[in-house]
Amino acid sequence: MRTLISTSFISLDGVVEAPGGEPGYRNSGWTFKYVEFVPEAFEIKGREQRESTAMLLGRVSYEAFSPVWPGMAEFAHYRTVPKYVVSTTLAEGDLVSDWGETTILRSLAEVAALKEADGGPIIVHGSAELNHALSDAGLIDRYHLLVFPLLLGAGKRLFSTADKDARRLRLVEHEAYSNGLQKNVFDVIR
Repeated sequence: MRTLISTSFISLDGVVEAPGGEPGYRNSGWTFKYVEFVPEAFEIKGREQRESTAMLLGRVSYEAFSPVWPGMAEFAHYRTVPKYVVSTTLAEGDLVSDWGETTILRSLAEVAALKEADGGPIIVHGSAELNHALSDAGLIDRYHLLVFPLLLGAGKRLFSTADKDARRLRLVEHEAYSNGLQKNVFDVIR
């Protein structure tokens, strides 16, 4: 079984919306505006690229990343890994041609089947709504969180507000950095 890893820049109050400057959110670009850049805090991002064998995205994140990431040197490895977009509305003609193999999945059952297939870790970037659905369905195995010392108030949250049984997590890696960022890696306990 493949490991499904959710990776996020997240504010202390749980917001994951528009960390890189995506339009339409009041605090868009919050990862750059309010916290000094410390390279060692982002080591996990390079490790994620080296270790992931596939990327899973929701439609909104795909539409935000696909025009930009294929040409960025810092995301070069992601050009070579298969990408899967979970969407009921995206059409094959909406996929970009310069970002490698991309497959549209139409349901969480298809995501579960992908996890059951042979292969290495699958990384989920962004995709707040998809994260809610994956978590509620018990499909996420690990969280990579870079927690920013910010309270952003309104905005899309990483975690679902669905009424469900408690899920335990095990902290397997953590570090605090001079700029106040915290790296927290949690495995979901089953």
